[in-house]
Amino acid sequence: MVAEGGVRARAFACYLASVVNNTHCFIAPSISSSLPHFFPFRSNLPTITKMKTHHGPNLPVIFLILALFTLLPLNPAAGADASTLTYLWPLPADFDSGEQTLSVDPDLALVGDGNGGKSAIVKDAFDRYKGIIFKRGGSGSRRSLALERFTGGRKGKRSASYDIAGLKIVVHSESEELALGVDESYKLFIGKSDGQSIIWEATIEANTIYGALRGLETFSQLCIFDYGTKSVQIHKAPWYVQDKPRFDYRGMMIDTSRHYLPVAVIKQIIESMSYAKFNVLHWHIIDEQSFPLEVPSYPKLWKGSYSNWERYTVEDAYEIVNFAKSRGINVMAEVDVPGHAESWGVGYPDLWPSSSCREPLDVTKNFTFDLISGMLSDMRKIFPFGLFHLGGDEVNTDCWSSTPHIKKWLAERNLTTKGAYEYFVLKAQEIAISKGWTPVNWEETFNAFPSGLNPKTIVHNWLGGGVCPAAVAKGFRCIFSNQGFWYLDHLDVPWEDVYTADPVEGIFDASKQKLVIGGEVCMWGETADTSDVLQTIWPRAAAAAERLWSKKEDISGNITLTALPRLHYFRCLLNRRGVAAAPVNNKYARQPPIGPGSCYLQ
Repeated sequence: MVAEGGVRARAFACYLASVVNNTHCFIAPSISSSLPHFFPFRSNLPTITKMKTHHGPNLPVIFLILALFTLLPLNPAAGADASTLTYLWPLPADFDSGEQTLSVDPDLALVGDGNGGKSAIVKDAFDRYKGIIFKRGGSGSRRSLALERFTGGRKGKRSASYDIAGLKIVVHSESEELALGVDESYKLFIGKSDGQSIIWEATIEANTIYGALRGLETFSQLCIFDYGTKSVQIHKAPWYVQDKPRFDYRGMMIDTSRHYLPVAVIKQIIESMSYAKFNVLHWHIIDEQSFPLEVPSYPKLWKGSYSNWERYTVEDAYEIVNFAKSRGINVMAEVDVPGHAESWGVGYPDLWPSSSCREPLDVTKNFTFDLISGMLSDMRKIFPFGLFHLGGDEVNTDCWSSTPHIKKWLAERNLTTKGAYEYFVLKAQEIAISKGWTPVNWEETFNAFPSGLNPKTIVHNWLGGGVCPAAVAKGFRCIFSNQGFWYLDHLDVPWEDVYTADPVEGIFDASKQKLVIGGEVCMWGETADTSDVLQTIWPRAAAAAERLWSKKEDISGNITLTALPRLHYFRCLLNRRGVAAAPVNNKYARQPPIGPGSCYLQ
């Protein structure tokens, strides 16, 4: 078996050498058929050529060739060639596979048990994934109609020899509440029910519908369209997957103040998040540049939008939240106070310290806090998630110290501007808590007054290292978003740095590690809009997604061998699903490919 694997690895390296050197490579069909099933060029062998270019040798490809000779499996029990890698992203917690190839019926049926048969979310997800799996070749009547047209009206005889005809989904809990820490574990079994029967079955078992959704994503990634048979197949069966996330909070932030993102684009981002098993969309809705959200209690607020067309109605926000929930994703809204709020005063100028000094918000006026309370009451009806982000970062208090009525107010209370900053943050926290939310604040609040923060506060790290260790040492929970690794607008950060950054770095006490609820990649919008946001997010966000989902010990080691080939594959999967993920090998994120080549190599 090892010798055969070595032949396959050398055969694949021969192909890659032909790509680099513009030569022909003959590979015997008996060997080409045993190459890893996912490679699209397998069916093009035995002879492959490449167009000449003036760019010289492709160094990343050469490196990949060398890597293939020593490719280590992620499953320690597997062999040592390219075909032993498990091309699932993120990598499941525990899994085992075999050597069989199964066909999947294009009329795949849902067999529900418990809430798996009753939940509209599960039924819709099954239909959605069925559409993804059978995007080529069609399913049901659409496939039959295509066949009828191709045969000139002579209906083909439908084969009854598919191995997998149905997917059984068992969900034990009837609750559909999507809270932080909801059980997302699942088991996926694709095999024979008694070990002897010729009948194969596929089953997802989960405690909640959200675990079932994660299992559906894994199942869909195992279903591969074969261009030779023009059918969907599952390779390396039987499969047994037992999976759960490492962290409860696996987030992605989007910024719709610096650039407005249409609802359809936000939904596309959410859809793509589900493919990598993210579970929180942090929606940075408002900032100093624009205020695009409708607030019924204070209808003039969205006068701060860029235009009448770059706005989100209450109905839009509901639609986004419900769309996300159907994919097992919570939406955490952010209202950043007291800084980053200049746009608020376009509709309500009294919120500004003065007409010439427009932020932070005026700390002296009851109206400021009445408006925040009214706005949060409106937003509580839209955003059911238990966490609410209150910002609190980058507060420049010069306007407070230079505006006469605020200077007087500070003097009367014997407060410094730093004390006023603390006063504002704590008052905003009290309002959020009164609405039933747990407050999340950027790390500056913890850095400035750790003893003053409400103990319920979740500290959101972004400036650098050491903050989560310091926060959990004082009993606070923490979210990791170190800008040196997980700020996606930092275009020069390579995927390797994203992948190896770990939220619990520097925390050695297991009880303290549990206070780090997870992490979040941040897609700030200064240079990202509809034209480039997806290729800025992907594929680097996927590196963080696996860090947050998979067991640390399973995704350590030589990541060029164990992660890079799988990340290439996942990027191509995103492309096939219509997500504009940029090449993995880019020196700078969101750049186009440097030249012609396979998605699996760029």
